This record gives sequence, C-alpha cells and structure tokens, in this order.
Amino acid sequence: MASFGTFIKRVFLAFMLLVVVFHVLVAGLLLIWKTQPINNSMFMLTHRLTGGTVTQNWAEYDAIAKSAKQAAIVSEDATFSQHNGFDLKGIEAARKKNEETGKMSAGGSTITQQLAKNLFLTAHRSYIRKGEEAIITVMIETLWDKQRILTAYLNVAEFGDGIYGIEAAAHHYFNKTAANLNRDESALLISMLTNPKYYENNQGDRRLRNKQRIIKKRMKNAVLPQSAS
Repeated sequence: MASFGTFIKRVFLAFMLLVVVFHVLVAGLLLIWKTQPINNSMFMLTHRLTGGTVTQNWAEYDAIAKSAKQAAIVSEDATFSQHNGFDLKGIEAARKKNEETGKMSAGGSTITQQLAKNLFLTAHRSYIRKGEEAIITVMIETLWDKQRILTAYLNVAEFGDGIYGIEAAAHHYFNKTAANLNRDESALLISMLTNPKYYENNQGDRRLRNKQRIIKKRMKNAVLPQSAS
C-alpha cells in the first residue's frame, strides 16, 4: 500500500511539473509574440501533421481593413474592447444552454478565449479544456493589449482548408490584401469562421449570406480597441 501510494504521489508530481512547464512555455511564447509575427499555432501544427498545407501571411493591425476588425467584434465578441477576457453574460447563457441540451455545444467564448484555444489547445470540447483556456486567456489579457489580441486573432483564425489568417483569406477569395477588403467582403469572411471548410466551397449558402447581412448591418456599432500608447 505504501509503495502504491508513493507511485501515485510521483505520478501526480510529474503531472504537475508538466503543467508548470507548459504554462512557462506559453508565457515565453506570448512574450515573443507580443511584438513578433505569429506564423504557427496548435491548429496550424495539427493541420501540417495530418499532411495538410498551411497558407498564412501575417498582417499588422494597421494593415487590416477597419471593416474586418469591426465585423470580427460584432460577430464574435461585441464587448471585446470593454471586458478583461471573459463575457460573463455569454458564459452564463452558454451554461444554461448546455444544461438544457445535456451537451457542451455552446461555449460563450470571447475573442481572447478563441485565440487561446487556437494558439495552444485543440478543438475538443471539455470542461478541462475550458479551464485551461481560461488560464491562458488571463495570461494573454495580462501580457498583450487589445489591439494585439485582435490582430493575432485575425491572423490565426481559419478561413478554409489550410487557409489561416485574414491576409491569406483576402488573397484566396478576393485576390487582394486584407487592407483593401470592403464591407461586404469583410462581413463574408468573418461569417465563414463558424464552419470555414464547408463555406469555402459553399459561398452561396443561405445561412452564410444571412449572417453576412446581419454583420454588415451591425458593423457601425463595433467599438474598436484603442492603442495602448
């Protein structure tokens, strides 16, 4: 019994050490990525490891059309510029929906939470992953300003099979740079984020076009983050 207890203790300590090492690595990368382009993420790495090709070109905040930033906020996280990484009302609404359905289908995730998942975690839904996502979200909000968070989000989000980032998406779908996207194009690209691989080949989908219209109408209400300087 004593030896078994010792074994369990060692396993637990080894696990905790791995957790600490992981978060140290996350902190280090966040410090590097605070000023340097992000050209990889867990989602991109997974895509490459499964034999896919990744297309991604980094675009700084000022090289992304205002309409694209507005569309992302009104579609994904209306209170992005005001909260500290978590939308408490959205989380509560998601919790109630999950309880009603008996599934973890709704997440209530903010842009920062989605970024944490894209950079360091997987798409698998579980309360353990959500807990880890929350920790990394706090780290991101502590180390980066809101403009950097929005820039990173738009640069690592998936817009199609192997198409990552708003710059690659603008070239792929419209043969132009992210800086030159118009309101219609920005709204369409952001509308694709819920199911990018499907919408890549189904641009006329009724749900996609309806969401595009809604986002376009709401763009003027978007509160863009102010510069930290």
